[in-house]
Amino acid sequence: MSSKTERNDRKSGKKPIFGGRASGPREKGQKPVAQGFSGREDAPRPPRSPDRGKADADNFLWGRHPVLAALANPARRGMGRLLATPDRAAEIEEGKLAHGHKIEVVDAVALNRMLPAGAVHQGLAFKVQPLEGVSLEELAEPAQGVIVMLDQLTDPQNVGAIFRSALAFGARGIIVQDRHAPALAGALAKAAVGATERLPHARVTNLSRALERLADLGWRAVGLDGTGEQTLEEALDRQPTVLVMGSEGDGIRRLVAEHCDVLAKIPMPGGFESLNVSNAAAVALYEAARAQRG
Repeated sequence: MSSKTERNDRKSGKKPIFGGRASGPREKGQKPVAQGFSGREDAPRPPRSPDRGKADADNFLWGRHPVLAALANPARRGMGRLLATPDRAAEIEEGKLAHGHKIEVVDAVALNRMLPAGAVHQGLAFKVQPLEGVSLEELAEPAQGVIVMLDQLTDPQNVGAIFRSALAFGARGIIVQDRHAPALAGALAKAAVGATERLPHARVTNLSRALERLADLGWRAVGLDGTGEQTLEEALDRQPTVLVMGSEGDGIRRLVAEHCDVLAKIPMPGGFESLNVSNAAAVALYEAARAQRG
């Protein structure tokens, strides 16, 4: 399959509102700067609430590859607050990588304070609202190639790694359940290394009904299950294919599995019958891409 260029989700119709600047007057509609976020090391900081880290992760991208991919995403134009250390700011300006976004230069200490603990930011962060995604029909029409469906996967590292593999192997996009999927930001976006900005995704309310709709549109669903009677090689063909991956602990739920055309397993002759879900997805995507080529 042909390599994928910039594929972008639609941005929200609501104009996001972001925090104040590190210095200078506030613009209309901006919130005041919170204490401790001005870059002053001696400024007092309020204690973090228990869910503060999650809120920050849901609104920040960090790391060189995720941030640069977001800056290049047309759906992000005019959005967000771009923060960079002096060295990174110079790199972005020299390479003309800002794509119209204004750079706010901050030191590493201030950047550490803005991000969740342990965030490996590499001197770059971008405060934005998560992309909304596309409709199921936009992702599935015309019926050709491979789509990945994630059944309640919640680990950001695994979901991010699956986005990365899906883009690498030419998948059309990823389907997630809207109430049981992490935001495509934070640690997930870091693990995806920019793939969340280039690979479309659709959020649906009910995965079983989504599989019914996909069947109407000409798609065949192959669920990965260690107890499947067929191997992946036996189950995959050149038909438009939805690869359904179950959650890290419980696998594919019963109703979702019942809407799959076939359940298939990855043969493991080594005798160790367990793969991390992101590793299993990479194997399945490779096999599916090979089957699509015939």
